[in-house]
Amino acid sequence: MTDSSVVIPLRERSEVGGRRRELAAATVGSVVESFDWNIYAVLAPYFAADLFGHGKHGVSGVLGAYVTFAVGFGARPVGSYLIGRLSDTRGRRFALSLGMTVIAAASLGIAAVPGQAGIGVWAAALAVVARVVQGLAFGGEAPSVAAYVTETAPPRHRFAFSSVSYGGIILGSLLSFGVLTLLIHTIGKSGLENGGWRWGFVVAGLLGLAAVWVRRSAPESAEFHRARAHAAVGGRPPFLRMLRTHRWAALTVFLNTLGGTVGYYFALVYLPQYAAAYHVIDKESAASFMTVVLGVVLVTMLLTGAAADRFGLLPVARIGFGLPIPLVGLLLAGLRQGWLPFQVVAVLLGMLVATVLGTLNVFTGLLFPTEVRAVGLGVVNAATIAAFGGTFPLLAEWLGDRHRLGVIPWYVTVCTIGPALALLTATKVPSFAAAVAKGRTVAGRSPASD
Repeated sequence: MTDSSVVIPLRERSEVGGRRRELAAATVGSVVESFDWNIYAVLAPYFAADLFGHGKHGVSGVLGAYVTFAVGFGARPVGSYLIGRLSDTRGRRFALSLGMTVIAAASLGIAAVPGQAGIGVWAAALAVVARVVQGLAFGGEAPSVAAYVTETAPPRHRFAFSSVSYGGIILGSLLSFGVLTLLIHTIGKSGLENGGWRWGFVVAGLLGLAAVWVRRSAPESAEFHRARAHAAVGGRPPFLRMLRTHRWAALTVFLNTLGGTVGYYFALVYLPQYAAAYHVIDKESAASFMTVVLGVVLVTMLLTGAAADRFGLLPVARIGFGLPIPLVGLLLAGLRQGWLPFQVVAVLLGMLVATVLGTLNVFTGLLFPTEVRAVGLGVVNAATIAAFGGTFPLLAEWLGDRHRLGVIPWYVTVCTIGPALALLTATKVPSFAAAVAKGRTVAGRSPASD
């Protein structure tokens, strides 16, 4: 027996071990980003009256809280441009540390905002300002993570790194529900409504500061250093010209994000309401089961990333991106007609979404050159999420009020065609095709098989 059977695994383990700081820096930020974003939504019913006042039956306060939640989505594309530019000029680590510092400070700011009983409408105004500032930082967080992971992941394991880093978003969602459950069991609903909700934002802020510490110890991307060393003076092109130059890359990001964000907000956020509307299951039971679904989604994402590294991105993506197109409608028909229980449908829909999310960071990161990677993919990604993901629950509620819930399966199915089309448009990006081929060659497989 030769030593080669031992040397290759050892080399791969060394590759992964040497990149743990980079992976930790990317993943911890995804956890905090998701936690800070979702903790606002899950705590909104408890702080709405305190910060946004009472209306008839408290409706206006809750509505104000959720309008503020939506405003944060509108700020994301702007943040993607501003922080994305910094990421492409000052470095990935600088942008990641800056964004997380702002996110943490805004969370602590919300925790410290006095209630309307103390400062009147200024309570709502300060909450809106803090949420807009957070939205700006969130907009720059995701593309900077995608760029950093794309540039630092070992070629043999880059999609595994992608799935782990994006999996932080699922962990953050689980953590936000866990914190809410802990607060309810310790101080109760009345305690939350009487100021206990602030502890949720304190936890968010402290987690953010811990993430800043982790990120400050991570090294800068070597690929970024090389690109900056070879960049021409004033080398970053104006944004619109950059989009025209990389129009196929921008279209691919849009299509991939469209399917991912609509799938995420339907399968992992709105599905309990959808099922309850058809009297398949009560909303509370459905919502409690979603923690199981999120766990399955996380495992599926990790398996998808590992499979993409083992067999190549394109074969895995063709299967994973193609399956939702026929299956979403069939699963929802089975749910409505009572052929399939909610639990089965929820798990299967979550697994279908996970196949897109598991490769998203590196898939989109490979589309743009290093010098415009963060701002290019970031603005398109954030604008798509704001237009289609952030508005999905509102659209679904509007359709439900008009007894048009039957439109939702068609809408979701059309959006899930996006990632499948993205596989076609990605082939128009020469650097993407070359990077995928190179990655498969490094892993010991021939790119010709694609």
